[in-house]
Amino acid sequence: MSESKIFSVIPDAPEHLIGEGFNKDLTSVLSELDIEKVVSRIYQKDASLWSSDKAVQTKISDRLGWLDLPDDKKRKVQDIRTFAEEVKNEGFKYAVLLGMGGSSLCSEVARETFGTKRGYLKLHVLDDTDPQAIHAIEKKIVIDKTLFIVASKSGNTKESLSFFQYFYDLTKEKLKTKAGNNFIAITDKGTPLVALGKKYKFRKVFINPSDIGGRYSVLSDFGLVPMALIGVDIASFMYSALGMKTICSDAVAASNPGFNLGAEIAIAQLNGKDKLTFIISPSVAAFGYWVEQLIAESTGKDGKGIIPVNGEEIGAPHVYGDDRIFIYIHAARDDDAGTIKKINTLEKAGHVVIRIGIPDNIALGGEYYCWELATAVAGMIMGINPFDEPNVAESKKNTDDILTEWQAKKAFPATTPLLKTGNISIYTSEQTKEIRGEGESIYHFINTFLNLAQNGDYIALLPYFYKTDNRTKFLQDWRMQMRDELRVATTLLHGPRYLHSTGQLHKGGPNEGLYIILTADENEQLPIPEGKYGFDVLHRAQALGDFRSLSDKGRRVIRIDLGKDVDKGLKGLWEILKVKPKRK
Repeated sequence: MSESKIFSVIPDAPEHLIGEGFNKDLTSVLSELDIEKVVSRIYQKDASLWSSDKAVQTKISDRLGWLDLPDDKKRKVQDIRTFAEEVKNEGFKYAVLLGMGGSSLCSEVARETFGTKRGYLKLHVLDDTDPQAIHAIEKKIVIDKTLFIVASKSGNTKESLSFFQYFYDLTKEKLKTKAGNNFIAITDKGTPLVALGKKYKFRKVFINPSDIGGRYSVLSDFGLVPMALIGVDIASFMYSALGMKTICSDAVAASNPGFNLGAEIAIAQLNGKDKLTFIISPSVAAFGYWVEQLIAESTGKDGKGIIPVNGEEIGAPHVYGDDRIFIYIHAARDDDAGTIKKINTLEKAGHVVIRIGIPDNIALGGEYYCWELATAVAGMIMGINPFDEPNVAESKKNTDDILTEWQAKKAFPATTPLLKTGNISIYTSEQTKEIRGEGESIYHFINTFLNLAQNGDYIALLPYFYKTDNRTKFLQDWRMQMRDELRVATTLLHGPRYLHSTGQLHKGGPNEGLYIILTADENEQLPIPEGKYGFDVLHRAQALGDFRSLSDKGRRVIRIDLGKDVDKGLKGLWEILKVKPKRK
């Protein structure tokens, strides 16, 4: 490796080694940032760094509160810890986070990274409207021993409120008038969720600072409350974040980990290397869920974007195109000798690798802050606003439109599959209906569709069914097959979770994606209390709404419906696809 910069902030802080490949450009950009005094201007919350439009600047100014969270939250850490102890001492055994997007992914990372400290609550995260997912949570908890966390920045997130109604009714059956004692909320001031908490006598409503966007909220109540409930030392976690903030706010750009990282990934994007590929040590691998949505939703707009690639297995250098840059996050506790050997091979072959060392899991506090800052800096260099999500509403509107149609007819809009074999059907958009393969078989159609991928494109698998190990293994195997044979990046994102995050990139980012939505019949009706439709209808409408949104945006998208039995359908699909795709 050529001249690398190592930053050691405080004990337990990450260290960043900037990769080879853009050293000349990086030096030039960092020098310009210092000339323009960007470090101090960011911490003065100068919104003109991202837009010259006064109206946009006003909106950006209301999204920069995350910059100060390591300082501000010191005053609230003890209150949150006291609350967690109170709940634990009352005999609660489980916590269920009811949320979507940024309000749920930070909890998912905490659950998988830290587990549950002895005596504290076991955390589950529900961000899937599939009835099977909801029942799976029910089977893992005891209702009267469960604290439900209704999390929504806006306070009107459809999924969060529907989850609340369902579990409140179950809790009320057990606890009658005391049901509200098993619920808390995390939201902004003055939202409908605040009023809901008062109406149903929630145990507590945490009011989060309103100047923080959902995906930048991990160091706020949205992240800290669930972490405290499972026994994470949130004081040390925030100390790590404070250490990162201290070096980032005081250092010039050239010795600033957040600015270096942001400049490097932005320069890569501007040079055609827009596939930010994460390789993460096992003990902190869940961090990839969060950083994936942060990068995608923040940068994927105005036809631009950095495409995060999380969860791909490491391949030989020749399976990667020239659109890649690699981020290797190494946890000191993990034996990554085999991984390091493969990464060295990638580096020797000319690929850019950025290495980040994590001394322990608590140091993720600093890493969260660093990536938030890096994303803000990258957006500035790329010329986009990293704090809005203009296209997320498109799928929501299309979902609402489809739900309105369903309520009128008690049926979804009629569509005819282009191809059908057994239980497997394929539906196409205007952009893909003319690409029937030879013999009009499913195999040839899918192979023809995949061959639309050019250098610099990526393939996104988007399943809308309950996630299991066996189903994930199939999708991961298919994903790796496509990556190795077609030499394009691949992503695997479960719906409807991604609609509130990565879905922004799919619609607002560059037209580089080939999208494969996988659905199955909704076999179980599950009513939403006080609702006009059930979770089964909502789940189906979300998949159809996203398909419509991608089609309306002119994206290359197909939908594969697996019929009544997901596992049987996947097995049948694999029988069709087991001949490897070849680029023509």
